[in-house]
Amino acid sequence: MNFKRYFSVVLVVFSSSAFSAATIENWQTEKGSRVYFVQTDALPMADIQVVFDAGSARDGEKFGLSSFTTNLLDSGAGKWNAEEIAQRFESIGANFGTTSSIDNASVTLRTLTDKPLFDKAIETARVILSNPTFAKNDFSREKNRTLAALKQREESPGDLANITFYKAIYGVHPYAHPNLGVLQTVEKFTEKDVKNFYKTYFTASNAIVVIVGNLSKTDAEKTANLLVSDLPQSEKPASLPDVPALTKATTQNLDFPSTQTHVLVGLTGTYRKDPDYFPLYVGNHILGGGSLVSKLFDEVREKRGLAYSASSAFMPLLKNGVFVASLQTRNDQTAQALEVLNQTLADFVKNGVTETELTAAKANIIGGFPLKFDSNKELANYVAMMGFYQMPLDYLDTFQQNVQNVTKEQIADAFKRRVDLNLLQTVTVGKK
Repeated sequence: MNFKRYFSVVLVVFSSSAFSAATIENWQTEKGSRVYFVQTDALPMADIQVVFDAGSARDGEKFGLSSFTTNLLDSGAGKWNAEEIAQRFESIGANFGTTSSIDNASVTLRTLTDKPLFDKAIETARVILSNPTFAKNDFSREKNRTLAALKQREESPGDLANITFYKAIYGVHPYAHPNLGVLQTVEKFTEKDVKNFYKTYFTASNAIVVIVGNLSKTDAEKTANLLVSDLPQSEKPASLPDVPALTKATTQNLDFPSTQTHVLVGLTGTYRKDPDYFPLYVGNHILGGGSLVSKLFDEVREKRGLAYSASSAFMPLLKNGVFVASLQTRNDQTAQALEVLNQTLADFVKNGVTETELTAAKANIIGGFPLKFDSNKELANYVAMMGFYQMPLDYLDTFQQNVQNVTKEQIADAFKRRVDLNLLQTVTVGKK
């Protein structure tokens, strides 16, 4: 029996002439996968994502296993090798991809909706999802490629700074290690590791299906059921542990033979369903998220010319992501640039924002928001985010009003509570 729940939400979709409405519909497949569908008629195309709770946070001690497994999915499936899979998609003008992040792993498909072309694309994707071969030669090739990428990463001061920063923030939490893994763990990967990860996490109950395109609801139902029809059913993975609270500030200065020093300063940030999300989001736009009009950019670059750019960001995840302020500067200017960054952050936490700054930030955020999902692909990305994090289905519909409702007092309160200057983690990577 197929139990369906349908919800609707108006989405603001931008066009050059007017705003139009789209509807998100939500139900479950026969095998328990959640489905999110938006019918759009502008083009005879569909953008489809199948998203699994299978990101690098599920690597366990085998850092990089999620990324490694996900990359191998389309290297061979059923009776096809990688070249034959690529030819099947190319012959119908379809694009297929795989990706892994901290929280999830996914496959993406963009295809025309003409029935013969669409059916071939969906059947190919179904086989990739349900019957990857993980052949020995494919495994060896992917392992060599990954190890080469990891060795090359050691030559990047930016990558080294990020890895060190996340370790400082998260310690032994599953969010601490890099998505691609580390040499010591990837070198030990076996084919059995990959197969076990796939069997554990690439299951129907652990999947959501997102479909945005020129399809009827009936066709969307059939498509979703087909994509997950041969995936195993199993228990959902256990919830991730909460991120431990930081207890003290730390500073790490890593020597690296580069002309520029990478500077990262931050601490534990926000999560997707955080009640403080909108005050932090709007406040950060003023602090360092608004690019050329932010305080950090003005203080670091415009007034002092210490860096080409300076910015800050909250990166929400299922659990607390990071808050990070960052810049790159000449090695001999590192101390001064870091001092300006810290002082700007301290002043912001202490003084908050002005009504003029808040009004300008709201206008900028609200005015640009519809452009963030003015294509099927971008809309599918937003719907996938909403589905994976189980956000309210009116999230996009209410986003602009939630921004508009933010007050100076809310921003000041949120930043004073959430950005503790006594807990900042500082990482610099550059030539001393």
